[in-house]
Amino acid sequence: MKKILVFLSALLVLVLAACGGEDSETGEITVGASSVPHAEILEEAKPLLEEEGITLTIEEYQDYILPNDDLANGDLDTNYFQHFPYLKQTISDTGYELESIGDIHIEPMGVYSKDIASADEIPDGTEVILSNSISDHGRILSLFETEGLITLDDSVEKSAATIEDIVENPKDLTFSPDYDPALLPELYNSEDNVLAVINTNYAIQAGLNPLEDALFIEGDESEYGNIVAVRSEDKDNEALNKLVEVLQSEEIQNFMLEEYEGAIVPVGGNK
Repeated sequence: MKKILVFLSALLVLVLAACGGEDSETGEITVGASSVPHAEILEEAKPLLEEEGITLTIEEYQDYILPNDDLANGDLDTNYFQHFPYLKQTISDTGYELESIGDIHIEPMGVYSKDIASADEIPDGTEVILSNSISDHGRILSLFETEGLITLDDSVEKSAATIEDIVENPKDLTFSPDYDPALLPELYNSEDNVLAVINTNYAIQAGLNPLEDALFIEGDESEYGNIVAVRSEDKDNEALNKLVEVLQSEEIQNFMLEEYEGAIVPVGGNK
């Protein structure tokens, strides 16, 4: 009987140890992020998460494809690099079971040129080079419409607009949607007399100041908030939702305002 009790006690210790291991794992998060500004914001959030018993590991990415692939296949617990329309398009294209658990900030889309000084001076026939990300096309075209450079078909939802939906183009602009978004800053520097539509994260990484260097830029009413995405099965995960809570905190939102001087607009958790 004594040996049995000793065996059962030892077994109980092993079970408790195993349970403790599972609990500790819930406090470890691996997040995929674009280097700028997402990884920088996450680094700022690390100490706040540590106070909550959560250890954050940041995996940096230079493209927009792999972070969702790696999240879907379990290499990441979450990612923070994309806006919701991009996630929605990815889900439609791949069938991945992913979803957003919170908006964090907006990166206003800007239009740049190293040769053209202002929107009023854009020559007729200018080429506009833009991302090959379909989810951004309606957003970009709406920006050009707001600037008065084109008119889109009223019967089409603005966020879903395509180049074919342009009904008026008085300057005969040529839209070339064939480029990897990460290459747009390089093309901005190398191509003459073009307009380059550059995502703010890549613009900042290339040393551009969106508020000073863009010919024109989205206002802070943009609906393209950058989100924290998770696998659908993890949408109620306590540690992942704590990450969102910290990123939406006043401390991190103030960091964004001060660090990026208005080029990054915190949303404070508002949809």
